[in-house]
Order: sequence, then C-alpha cells, then structure tokens
Amino acid sequence: MARPQAKRTQSPVGVARKKRRARRSAASVPGVREKLVIPSARRRIRSEAPDHGAGVCPVSVWLPSQGSLGQEDGRSGAEKTGKILTEFLRFYEDQYGVALFNSMRHEIEGTGAPQAQLLWRKVPLDERIIFSGNLFQYQEDSKKWRNRFSLVPHNYGLVLYENKVAYERQVPPRAVINSAGYKILTSLDQYLELVGNSLPGTTSKSGTAPVLKCPTQFPLILWHPSARHYYFCMMTEAEQDKWQAVLQDCVRHCNNGIPEDSKVEGPAFTDAIRMYRQSKELYGTWEMLCGNELQILSNLVMEELGPELKAELAPRLKGKPQERQRQWIQISDTVYRMVYEQAKARLEAVLSKLQLARPAMEAVIRTDMDQIITSKEHLASKIRASILPKAEVCVRNHVQPYIPSILEALMVPTSQGFTEVRDVFFKEVTDMNLNVINEGGIDKLGEYMEKLSQLAYHPLKMQSCYEKMEPLRLDGLQQRFDVSSTSVFKQRAQILMREQMDNAVYTFETLLHQELGKGPTKEELCKSIQRILERVLKKYDYDSSTVRKRFFREALLQITIPFLLKKLAPTCKSELSRFQELIFEDFARFILVENTYEEVVLQTVMKDILQAVKEAAVQRKHNLYRDSVVMHNSDPNLHLLAEGLPIDWGEEYSGSSDSGGDPGSPGVPEAATLSEKRRRAKQVVSVVQDEEVGLPFEAVPEPLPPASADSITELRGLLARDLQAESPPLAGPLLNGAPAQESPQPGAAPEAASPPASPLRQLPPGKASDLEPPKPSDQETGEQVSSPGGRPPIHTTTEDGAGVQTEF
Repeated sequence: MARPQAKRTQSPVGVARKKRRARRSAASVPGVREKLVIPSARRRIRSEAPDHGAGVCPVSVWLPSQGSLGQEDGRSGAEKTGKILTEFLRFYEDQYGVALFNSMRHEIEGTGAPQAQLLWRKVPLDERIIFSGNLFQYQEDSKKWRNRFSLVPHNYGLVLYENKVAYERQVPPRAVINSAGYKILTSLDQYLELVGNSLPGTTSKSGTAPVLKCPTQFPLILWHPSARHYYFCMMTEAEQDKWQAVLQDCVRHCNNGIPEDSKVEGPAFTDAIRMYRQSKELYGTWEMLCGNELQILSNLVMEELGPELKAELAPRLKGKPQERQRQWIQISDTVYRMVYEQAKARLEAVLSKLQLARPAMEAVIRTDMDQIITSKEHLASKIRASILPKAEVCVRNHVQPYIPSILEALMVPTSQGFTEVRDVFFKEVTDMNLNVINEGGIDKLGEYMEKLSQLAYHPLKMQSCYEKMEPLRLDGLQQRFDVSSTSVFKQRAQILMREQMDNAVYTFETLLHQELGKGPTKEELCKSIQRILERVLKKYDYDSSTVRKRFFREALLQITIPFLLKKLAPTCKSELSRFQELIFEDFARFILVENTYEEVVLQTVMKDILQAVKEAAVQRKHNLYRDSVVMHNSDPNLHLLAEGLPIDWGEEYSGSSDSGGDPGSPGVPEAATLSEKRRRAKQVVSVVQDEEVGLPFEAVPEPLPPASADSITELRGLLARDLQAESPPLAGPLLNGAPAQESPQPGAAPEAASPPASPLRQLPPGKASDLEPPKPSDQETGEQVSSPGGRPPIHTTTEDGAGVQTEF
C-alpha cells in the first residue's frame, strides 16, 4: 500500500518566483506593456551593464501603454526629425555660399577696426587641469550616492573617475560631461519647480516624496530642458560655492561652442538657424543657441518636436507624479540622443558635399568678385527704395526712443565687470611684486609667474568679475523686444572679460620675460615689474574700451533687428520675391534677397546705435575712450615678441631640476618628456591651488552605499563619518588635486602600514615607461563613457556588454 504523500508547502522564495513569472507573462501580452524603441539603437542596453557615472539612461524606456506605443512612435519621431533637418539644411546650404563670399571679400578689403594693444596667446590651456577634487554623484540606476574623483581639463568637459587611484592608473573615466545648454541649480526646490513645469499636471502634493532626495543641504544639479540631468552634492557650503563657480565656467565655455576662427561654416550655421526660426515666426534671441553645431541643431529639433512628443505621450504616463516625472526625463533624453545621432549623420553628409563644391565656388568668387559686389549693391538699392520709408518710420517710433535706456542697462554692469578685471589684475601683480621683495626674489619668480599666467582661467579669482554681470536686467524692455533671456549677453560679456584678462597677463609675461634677459638685480626687477604693470594697464584701458563699445553695438543690434524684422514682416516680406529676378543666375549662390533685405534694415538703425554709443563714451562714469582717440602702432616691437615660443616659467625660473629622465632612456629630451608625463599621471596639476586644507573627501575611502534609496538618514551618517575620518600622514600640505596616499587595505601585509608605493612602481617595468595621463577628447561632445577595458571610444549611442559611448 502506497504511503500517502505529504502536502508540500511553498516557501516565500517560491511564491516570489511565481509572481515574477506571472508578471513576465503578463508583460508579453500585447497592449499590457510595450516598449518605446529608438530605431537608431541597434543593440539593447543590458540590465547587468556596469555602473557608468550617474546611471545609464536606457535607449529603450518601459512605458505603460494605452494603445500602440513602440516602434511606430519611434518611426514617427524619426520622420518628424528628418523633415525638420531637411528644411534646416536647405537654409544652411543657401547660407554657405553667402558666408563664403563674405569671408573672401573681408580678406581682400579688410576692415578699419582699431589695432589691439595687448597681445593674445594662441594656446592658453594646453594639457592643463582647471580644477580637481571629489564630490558625491547620484546614480540613477542604483538610486545611491557615490563618491567620485572629478576634474575639469582645458576643454572644460567635466570628467568623472571612480576615485583618484583610478585616475592615476589610467583607468578610463566613468563619464565626460559636456555642460552646454545646462543650468546650475543649488537647491532642490529650484529643480523640482523646473521638473514640474516641464510636464504639466505632475506637481507633487505637499508631503509626498520628491523625485530626488539629497543627503546634504548643499546640492548642485545640472538641468537641461531635453537631455539627462546630473545630480551632485557637497558636504559644506564652501565646497558648493567652489564647484558652482567651476561648473558655471564649464557651462560658459561649452555654450560658446562654435569656434570664432570659423569664418565660413560658423556664420553660415548661425545665419541658417536664424532664418529657419524666422520662417516659423520665431524672432528675438534664442536661449538654446549654445554648444557646438550638433548640440544647437538638436536643440532646434527638440524645440519643435518636444511639445508634440509631450502632448502625445504625457497622457499615457502612469504612476505617482514623481514617477511620471522620472519617466518623462528618461523619454526626453532618449529622444534627444536619437535626434543628435540623426542630426550628426545628416549634417556631416551636407558638409562633405559643400566641401567638395567649395573650390569651384571660390574660383567663381575670385574671378567675378567685382561683378558680384556690383550686382549686390544694385539689389540693395532697389530694396532700399522700396522699404526704406516704412523702416525709418518703424525705427523712429518703436526703436529710437528706447536705445538710450537699453544701452544704459547694458553699460553699467559691463563696465563694472571690466573695472573689476583691471583691479584683480593689478592686485595679483602687486602681491607678486611684494612677494619678490619680501620672500623669494628672482629664485621664486618662476613659481609666482606660473600661477599668474593662469589667472584668467581661475574660476574662483575671476568670480568677482563675472558676478558684476548678474544684475543685468532689461525691465520693461525684455517683453517689448522679445528677449527671452539676458543670459546670452551676460555670458558674452563674461567671455570677453576672460579674454581681456588673459591678454593683459600674457602681455605682462612677455614684457617681463624680455626684461629678465637683461639680468636685473632684485631691486631693479621690482621697479621693472611696477613699470611694466603701468604700461600694461594703459593698453588694457584702451583695448577694454574698444571691446566694450563693440559689445554694446552688437547687443543693441541683436535686440533691435529681430524686433524690426517682425514689425516689418507683414508689409515688406511679401514684396521680396519680385527682387529675385535682379540676381544673375551665376551669382545666385552668393547673393540672397533675404540677407540683403536684412542688411538694409540693419543700416536704417545702425546710425542711431552708433550715435548712442558715441554719446555714452563722453560720460566719464563708463571709462570709455572717445572714438577720436586712436592708438596705431604705439608699440610696434611688442607684437614681434609674441612670435617666439611660449614661456615656460616653471622650467626656466623654478631653480630646480626635478624633470630628469630615466638612465635607460634613448635620449635626454625624450627622457624629460616621459618624466613629465609620469609626473602628470601621478599628480593632478591644477590651476586652482586650494591654499587651505584639502577637500573633505580627499584621501578618504569611498563610503559604503546605503541599503536603499530611502535610507537618507543612514547616508548622512556615512557622509559625516567620511568627513571626520583621519587621512594618512602626508609628506607635505595637501593641495586641491594633489595626489593622496590611499588608506591601507584590510588584511594587508604589515609593510602596508608604511606609505604605499607609487602606482608607477607597482606596474610592470614595460608599462611604466609608456604611461601617460588620460587625456579627455578636445571634441566637446557631451557625455562620453569609456569601457573599463580602455578600448578606443566608439561614437554611437548603442551599447555592448562592456560599456557605453554617447556623444553630445
């Protein structure tokens, strides 16, 4: 007789396994849950992918579905993007010929602009580090905060490493972030307000859990209207202020992404952006005209595609408000990446075609330059005769009365900022001169000048200059002239301040280096420094006056011209088509009716702007030179000095010989180069030398992550213990970015209690000689995440099992 079988009871693990199977089977049923799949992503991001910085934003986003949401939506988005790009690239091709003609005409005719008195350095920050230190970053995939060693190289891309040891051992960085188009937020309230406004109907009720929790009171958040967001936090308010100044410098630099030395592609691109937006009845300044060409083009597409996407997908999002906000951020970032890749392929194809056609276009311009100019002037005279009466009335009634008030609003903060630049430069040189007298003399001069040479790129010392532009307001005028934001003018003025500071410093360096060739004594050197300082300040006063007047004219045109074009569009724009027949077919690529019309409108208001700036120069409070004061060749030999090799103060006047090479190296110069590379790999050479104590995170083991995202109290405890932990003894004072000796690992040999050997000495003999510091790419292309294997970066938005490389 068979024994009755005992009834089996299911364990909790078995019950959970059954529930997971049921959920997976339900997810496979059509209409229950579907995926938004971007067609440009050929491979799926795996859930077991390694941690990459702030968390990998998936290319496929899970969304609750009310209907067909998936590849069809992806194809629809790609089609809309392609349509927008096709229309824009038509404008770009038209503007390319005009920009090429203007560039070649400028080379032949030149301009009568005043000659600059200060010198300028060609490579300001080659292979230098702006700032380095540690901060906590929020991981979106694990919902935990991790301590990251971060540095800002000369290309201003924020580079995030696992820790300082990973940087010293050349482990590829976790991420490289391009901050173009981002805003720096210092409170969660600001961030939650922007997130709530980006998706209407998701404002969280009071008392509910926000989309993000910060373990300290000092967050720094990088917010972008379309791309992913980055979350950081610091332990103290002082560290928050420092990183805010550094990141703001990154944003300011990356926003200015189109090279100014691009005489054809750059102007053609910006003019095409303006023409395209005006064809959509969008006039005035555009806040997202920031970054390189691909970033700006992606922003242009998202400006039109984003609202449509939001209207279509927002009703399908399910869950609590913070969950819907999180889903929308992921969707927006995914679409932005898809748009970026599509724009990159299309723009590169058009550029290749234009480059092939450029030699033939240049040949036509050189041959028929006079005929093209005559034809253009004839066209302008016809357009002027047609629209001039209407334009003059519009200028007289709607623009001219407001020019003085706009100019005054611009001049006050700008002049204060340039005055502050002068004061900071004077103070730094005077302090250096006192140090030469009281301390080191000529022996310490190299060290002092090495610091002074990087003054213009010191985010903290330049912060007082940049802050002078923050009060800029166009109260009452901003809405009238359709100025979306004054940030465009603030950042432009701040960039000009930095350039003038660097020009003044470089001119001082060059003159001092010439004086040192005479072998002065200590007393003679101090007198020479004071004399050179006064000489440079006179040159700075003249150049800053010229730069400011040009900035005021450009800003006034940038404010008033779009307003005039919008006012005149209903009556004048419809008449432009009849002027097309006045252009010869052979010259149609170099003369456009729309561009000539804008030039005529510009001329109608230009005389009023010039007169306003000229009258303002008479007022002493703005410290401007009158137009009658012109300095031509006041120092003809000075520009000849700038033709020599760059001055290496640390090498020439340091008084030490610590850059010797290895005995077995093939040659002395190569050995010195390898020694310098090894030294840079071992130590971060930071422009910003923190003369106080080191960062609270320096030389402290990385904290263990909390058990869950909600254990904020536990995380605060861990951060507090990190701040109180003792650092191992150091050979000297720890500066910001200086190499920190790691704490001994548990279970190590007794010898580990002594200071550990350098990472270089722990490498095999063949590896040490080849070691170079990791050099982030100069292509400021947003977030670049390298694989741990150190493979060459692949420019794609897809992922394999090893890592992700995304480009913005």
